[in-house]
This record gives sequence, C-alpha cells and structure tokens, in this order.
Amino acid sequence: MSSPLDQMDRLLQIMARLRDPQRGCEWDLAQNFATIAPYTIEEAYEVADAIERGDMAELREELGDLLLQVVFHARMAEEAGHFAFTDVAAAISDKMEARHPHIFGDETGTMGETRWEAIKAAERDQKGAASALDGVAKALPALMRAQKLQKRAARTGFDWPDTEGPKAKILEEIEELDAAISKQDRFEEAGDFLFAAVNLVRAFGIDAEEALRAANLKFERRFRGMEAIAGDTFAGLSLDEQEALWQQVKQSEKRS
Repeated sequence: MSSPLDQMDRLLQIMARLRDPQRGCEWDLAQNFATIAPYTIEEAYEVADAIERGDMAELREELGDLLLQVVFHARMAEEAGHFAFTDVAAAISDKMEARHPHIFGDETGTMGETRWEAIKAAERDQKGAASALDGVAKALPALMRAQKLQKRAARTGFDWPDTEGPKAKILEEIEELDAAISKQDRFEEAGDFLFAAVNLVRAFGIDAEEALRAANLKFERRFRGMEAIAGDTFAGLSLDEQEALWQQVKQSEKRS
C-alpha cells in the first residue's frame, strides 16, 4: 500500500505533466490564478455540501478536488518563480505551530476563541495592519464577510451591548428601504437592511451563514414536498392553494 507521501508526489507529478509546455493539456496550460480561483471556491462549497449530507464517499472525492486546486495554484506559482507546493505546506505548518503555543511550545492552558483571536491579531500586527478590519477577505460570501467585519469592529468596542440596538436598527432600515425612491437608493438601503439583519443574528450568538444555509435547505425541502403533492398541477394553483400545501408539508414535518 502506497504512503500518503507517495500519493502526494504522484499528484504533484500529474499536475506538472498537465502544465508541461510541450506535452501538457491545452486547457490546463491556458489557465491562470484568476481563471482557477472560481473553481477553488466551488470545490470548497462542494466539500461543505458533502459534509452537510453526511456522504463520506462524496466527501473523499470532493476533498481530492479541493486538494487539486491547491496543487494547481502552487504549480503555477512555481512556474512563475514565486513559491512551490513545499513552501505552501511549510508555511501552514509554521503557522499552525505558532498558533498553538500550548501544544507545540512552552505555554499552558487551552485554546479558546479569545486566545485564538489574540494570536491572529498579533500576526496581523506583524504584517503591518493599519485597521482592525484588515485581513477580512473581500472575496468571502457577502453574508459571511458582513459577520466577520462586525466581529472585528466589536472587538474595538464598536457594538451594541444587547439585542435591542440591532432590533431598532432593523426597523429603521426597513422604513428607509420602504421610503427609497430611486433604484440606487433602494439598492443601498437593501444592503443596509441585510447588514443590520446579520448584526441582529450575531447579537443572538447565531452564525448567520449557517442559519441561512439551514433555512435554504428547509425551504427547498418543503417546496419539493409541495411539488410532490400537487404534481404537474402545482404551477397552476392559486397562491392560497399553494400556501395550503406549504402548511400541509410544514405540519407533516412537525409530526414526523
């Protein structure tokens, strides 16, 4: 049975062959960091989806797809003379050891969120961070990024002490959205409303991204249930009839 190192080396050699200027694959050779980035993001979400469904066979495959993305980026970087895969592995190994001084160093205690964030903040300071918001990636999904921005701001004291402030802010944003006249104003107020909604959810100690993902799954499950009951006639039903089906599916879920 081959070792993990053998298989890792095999994958690196496969990517090197795919990117070989004379013998490589036309599609792989035509790619760059920007064109591959969307696939990297997609594969990360497919990993999360496999985990959500508890499909271990699918998770194994999706983790492989995600690993390929790392190898692909590292190969392109090596070709350009920036760094190689070994540098990537060394960098994350160094980082994980530095972030766990109670495991790999002389410190004691446990790793709580406060300690973890303090270590990461020190890393940002070493990199010359000018703002508490530095390092929150702009490419993150908007909902997740809003939550991270709010958490960073909260660490400086810029936060409401309870849920009352966020509740009032949501009502204010609803009124402003309702009063907006131009398309641009409605666009901006819609963003403010969504940002405020994330803030309220965060105030209740709930991860907004996870909560919305669960809500999406619930809506999809219930909508498919409605379609299954009505069959081909679903689209022709009135809104009241569709709502009745929604309640039927909802009650059925509660009973089960």
